[in-house]
Formats: sequence, C-alpha cells, structure tokens
Amino acid sequence: MGLTTYFRKKSPWLLHFNSGGCNGCDIELLAALTPRYDVERFGVKLKGSPRHADILVVTGPVTKQTRERLIRVYEQMPEPKAVVALGSCPASGCVFHDCYNTLAPLDKHIPVAAYVPGCPPRPEAIIFALVKVLEGMGK
Repeated sequence: MGLTTYFRKKSPWLLHFNSGGCNGCDIELLAALTPRYDVERFGVKLKGSPRHADILVVTGPVTKQTRERLIRVYEQMPEPKAVVALGSCPASGCVFHDCYNTLAPLDKHIPVAAYVPGCPPRPEAIIFALVKVLEGMGK
C-alpha cells in the first residue's frame, strides 16, 4: 500500500451527490456527520469538490437527467476511490422504480463498493458502511 493510499484510508473525504428523491437519505447522512455520532473519529470529512474526495456517497435514484453528471463526477475523483449507495433508491429505484426517467440500479452506471439499505438508512448503518469501505480501500 502506497503512502497516499494509507493517508486516504486514515482521513477519507466524502462527496455527497444527490440525484433527486425525497431527501430522507440526505438528512440521515448529515445526521451521521454531526457530533452525536462523531464520524470524525474515522477522519471523515465532507468536501464539495470531486477532485479532493475519496468516497462518493450517492442518494436518490439515478435518472436520465443526472446520469451523465454522476459519471463525470465519478471520473473526476482520484484513485483509489469508492462509491457508497445510500438508501433504497440507488439500489432499486424504490418508489420511483417504474418512473419513465429512472435508470436504477446505480451499479449499472458506476462501480459500487457498498449499498446501505433502508428508506432512509440509519446513521449507524451509514457509518458501518463507510468503515467497511475504508477497510477495503487500497487492497
């Protein structure tokens, strides 16, 4: 494992991508970043730029409108990178499954390291997925 990979595992930066939906997963992700759950003990920090992010967290169903942007954001991230699909929407489309513009699941478009089930998922489940992704990075 290289030195850069070592430090990325010790201090991962997240990029949140909301592809549309009800925003329940967004609220739970932000709850996981609060001092109550203290995700900073793992070095996790939310960033706004894909060029500095290590983990892409996707919420909401993949739609025709957001697909190209999502792929572009993923390609801008430096290696090693990982994707966490948050909630039921990226996995199956959930309540948006039969909509004309939904292109679920997420792993048909970009590789996904972890799915966090739930509608919306609990902050504990989000933290568990992030820790598992960090354990697998750089192997």
